[in-house]
Amino acid sequence: MARRLVSAAPHEVTSIAATDAIGQHGGVAFTTTHWSVVLDAQGESPAAQEALEKLCRTYWRPIFAFLRRQGVRPDEAEDITQGFFAELLERGSLEAVRKEKGRLRSFLLGGLKYFLANEGRRAMAIKRGKGQQLIPLDELHADDRIEIEPADPMTAEMIYERRWALTVLERVLSRLKDEYRVSGNATLFDALKQLLPDEPGSPSQAEIAARLGMTENAVRQAFYRFRQRYQALLREEIANTVATPADIEDELRHLITVLEA
Repeated sequence: MARRLVSAAPHEVTSIAATDAIGQHGGVAFTTTHWSVVLDAQGESPAAQEALEKLCRTYWRPIFAFLRRQGVRPDEAEDITQGFFAELLERGSLEAVRKEKGRLRSFLLGGLKYFLANEGRRAMAIKRGKGQQLIPLDELHADDRIEIEPADPMTAEMIYERRWALTVLERVLSRLKDEYRVSGNATLFDALKQLLPDEPGSPSQAEIAARLGMTENAVRQAFYRFRQRYQALLREEIANTVATPADIEDELRHLITVLEA
């Protein structure tokens, strides 16, 4: 089993906790997940609209990455991304979700391809996207632009899938970091995160223990809890993007397969 899937700036993400999460059927409060709310209401309620908007704000990067690999200029890709999500939120039509087995990942890619196939829609997207801040594209870093230049040998679909997987894992690490920060353990989080990448030069548990004034056994137990919470948050994050609890395992396996490719 590969122990490390990918290490990507600005967040280092690994397969250790993700792979361990497969087959662990911990309790996930699925009935309150964002995507299930959207599906149940089909965009007709304020709750569904709010849930869909939150998902769009979280998962816009794969859309932008797909457009860039298709050869779309950065500024045009930003406008199309904004316009695509604006139309999606305004129309609230999610009938196509059923065809995609209720997976937000597949639904958005299918919807985008249909959107791009219609030149009129694309032109309108560019026009509507200008100046809008529906999706926080100001968070787009220079390394994102370089990573997904059209010269990249990966197909647009492969880049979309990879960017989606990275977004999920980055989101999980961000949530975990926030939990440690709120509890006053930000320094501990930074130290434990260094134990995730299986790379030369990563500190050992003994080195971290010495640095933090802890015993090695205490660090070992802290890292175990760190990984357990990471796994739980990963499953929660995936639950937010699928229609039923039964889809979580398949989506998790897909995420790992994409990152190991």
